[in-house]
Amino acid sequence: MAHGQFVAYYRVSTARQGKSGLGLDAQRRAVADFLNGGSWQLTSEFMEVESGKADDRPQLEQALAMCELTGATLVVAKLDRLSRNLAFLARLQDSGARFVAADMPEANELTIHIMAAVAQAERKAISKRTKEALAVAKARGVRLGGKRGNLEDLRKGPAKSAEVRSRQARERGSKVRRQIEGIVSSGEGASLRQLADILNDRGITAPRGGRWHAAQVRAVLINTDASA
Repeated sequence: MAHGQFVAYYRVSTARQGKSGLGLDAQRRAVADFLNGGSWQLTSEFMEVESGKADDRPQLEQALAMCELTGATLVVAKLDRLSRNLAFLARLQDSGARFVAADMPEANELTIHIMAAVAQAERKAISKRTKEALAVAKARGVRLGGKRGNLEDLRKGPAKSAEVRSRQARERGSKVRRQIEGIVSSGEGASLRQLADILNDRGITAPRGGRWHAAQVRAVLINTDASA
């Protein structure tokens, strides 16, 4: 049985599917069936319409950010639809978010690493075949024009580095600051202690986990830039 907080992420292929509910309804039912029973809370849902840019996943970024801020677990309906999506796997690995798939709840971090390796190998194979095809066409006298593809970006693969983690920490601080500024603007809290209590009530964890205190709220306001 499911326990704790969850953030759902759905992906549909076209805007028409998103509007009509085709595909989306099935994914929502799968997540609801998985969460049925136990003690759980679905705090947020994010839907991505897959665009022509394979790595453009703004809704996934928001879903992972919500998981990071609240300590929730990311839940998707079907792992097999995402297993070849290198952008999804790379962001999932870099975020460190807990993750579960309704159709394969036993999948773990090792499973994700293996799928990421397979996805990267497939992209390299595609890149190699594309270059070979271009070389053959050029040898036959075919004029190759237009912009070059994004082959260099595809070769880079998932970026796991200290720089990435540092950037994520700064971005998290900015997200928390925007939450604080929203609280102040609404008139809910004025003192640092009140702000800490409200962040705790919303399920947003402190930078190192655990509950917020007034000193930590003050540090966020001093060390972050809300426009980041």
